[in-house]
Amino acid sequence: MPTRDPSGARWFTSSYTTGNGGDGSCVEVAFTGEAVAVRDTKDRDGGTLAVPAPAWTHFLTDLRH
Repeated sequence: MPTRDPSGARWFTSSYTTGNGGDGSCVEVAFTGEAVAVRDTKDRDGGTLAVPAPAWTHFLTDLRH
């Protein structure tokens, strides 16, 4: 069964995040089945936003156009 619970999920950091010289204003995402979890790279314990997977796909498609 799909889940929205990001605990134990593998988080992915943006390729634009840099450890030296970048401002670190990036997010991380984790794919949890029916949702994509999003969190702030600088504040990983500060909360997570769960977005339905189809909405995330639509968001990325719109960014590319």
